[in-house]
Amino acid sequence: MDLGLNGKKALVMGATGGLGGAVARQLHAEGAHVILGGRNVDRLQQLAKELSDENGSSILLADLADRESIENALGVLGPAGETDVDIFVANGGGPRPGSVLEVEGHEWSRSFEEMIGSVFALTRHVVPAMRTRAWGRILNIVSSGVQQPVVGLGMSNALRSALIGYAKTLAAEVAGDGVTVNSVLPGRIATDRLRQIDAANARRLGRALEDIVNSSKATIPIGRYGEREEFANMVAFLVSERASYVTGTQIRVDGGLIRSV
Repeated sequence: MDLGLNGKKALVMGATGGLGGAVARQLHAEGAHVILGGRNVDRLQQLAKELSDENGSSILLADLADRESIENALGVLGPAGETDVDIFVANGGGPRPGSVLEVEGHEWSRSFEEMIGSVFALTRHVVPAMRTRAWGRILNIVSSGVQQPVVGLGMSNALRSALIGYAKTLAAEVAGDGVTVNSVLPGRIATDRLRQIDAANARRLGRALEDIVNSSKATIPIGRYGEREEFANMVAFLVSERASYVTGTQIRVDGGLIRSV
């Protein structure tokens, strides 16, 4: 199936991470020019070199935890209303594992700015030009924890839910202008982040890591962790021409993990 992404320009944040990197590679394979967003210049340059064929790629240095860095990134993208970004994939790292009762007030504020405030700023900057062109895609990579809270990920469960409310509201505001807004909820996808969570659970429960992993997989109907490429395939579809009538949704990529209907 031709997804209609040839020649589109896609900004993918967190492009050097597991899910972000997989999404960047998949969109590039579908013919998009990918702007690789992140804070590690060496890793960004390495990925840009990998994606250096005729579609090309470029780098956008941005630390989502640093407001000045975000402002600089907005300047690189050009004035609001004139950016050439067709697709924005909002993706960033999660906060540290732990109970919500362990989180100090200042940590809530800092994590909100990094995980949510930065997405608000980038989205607000790229949407006006999308509306002018009558075509655009906003895709938020969130977490299955917004539908079924994940034990030990208190901050993530709470903060990412704010992004869901924002996305649903924005979807209704821009739908008539050819811009769609969707959120993808990864379950347990085999990434460094998942390994970190499994390790934290092993320490918390005093159990072997292998035991934690096997127990975790046993709760997934498909019986295994997802692959990054499987997740990226869903993202590629949702930001494509073929998903033009899909907006305001939350799509699970979780192997059946979430039990609610």
